[in-house]
Amino acid sequence: MLLGVDLFGLTANNITYLVMGEAMNYWKFFPAEEPWGRMPVWGYADVVASEAEGVTEGTRVYGYLPSASHLVVRPDRASETDFVDASPHRRDLPAAYNRYLRTDGNEMYEQENEDYEILLWPLYFTSFLIDDFLDDEGMFGAKSAILSSASSRTSSALAYLLHQRDGIEIVGLTSPRNVEFTESLGVYDSVVPYEELASLDREPTVYVDMSGDAKVRSAVHGHFGDELKHDAAVGITHHEELGGGSDLEGPEPSFFFAPTRLAKRNEDWGPEGVNQRLAESWRPYVEWLRGWLQVEHGAGPEDVERIYREMLDGKSDPAVGHVLSPGD
Repeated sequence: MLLGVDLFGLTANNITYLVMGEAMNYWKFFPAEEPWGRMPVWGYADVVASEAEGVTEGTRVYGYLPSASHLVVRPDRASETDFVDASPHRRDLPAAYNRYLRTDGNEMYEQENEDYEILLWPLYFTSFLIDDFLDDEGMFGAKSAILSSASSRTSSALAYLLHQRDGIEIVGLTSPRNVEFTESLGVYDSVVPYEELASLDREPTVYVDMSGDAKVRSAVHGHFGDELKHDAAVGITHHEELGGGSDLEGPEPSFFFAPTRLAKRNEDWGPEGVNQRLAESWRPYVEWLRGWLQVEHGAGPEDVERIYREMLDGKSDPAVGHVLSPGD
């Protein structure tokens, strides 16, 4: 079956895919001849040719795509709601990335929200699972949660979810230039520049690290010591600062892998239970997004490269989301 890629988002999450391409096998989803690679993205595609039973031409799907014009897939377990790509090179890769959702069978799908789903759905899904994990663990006994890269979409989504829980103070760490924007979101109890980390009270705390910055992690561990109850490593927005961070005080960082958490909740609640909880929280979140997120569209390789370089250099505006198409 041939998918025609229509629209996809480009966010800091894509930089994480590239930096971790070898370690986490992200390059294996859409292989290319050495030394090239195809950047994975999330977005919408249309079935332009199909010999697969149950999936006809014209079907619109959402899922993990290459930043390219087309993708060949081998649908398996096709249903009214989704199918799985059973291409041989993807069989041993995380199942969460191989599932494609049909818009005609998705109760959550609303055409007017496509841009938000493209930009935020995988990030929100991750934040939803982190929030669930922290709640399931009783916040590890912490009174506060510190989120690095606080202006990023994944951090702000997590702050939005944590903000709805009682008894936890939410602290955002960000660069000085993003403090004002991050405060304007209204989901952090306080926002602190990285340089002022030492000003925070030493109390039982969990650290959710979206930056991957070893210097920041070391500073957090050094400041809180035994008061740091958990360090969840999630993203690497500060890819240029990776490395180091050994001999840390307090708990050893623990990598949070969303597909693993999803597999657990699928067992606990069943896929329908997971989808129901997600739908109930997603729609209010989208309404919150409408209050501050500006969506800009682009098309073709030049726009993709320009936005990619802005993301790579950390120069993108956190209040702007980019939805792109491969172009003609």
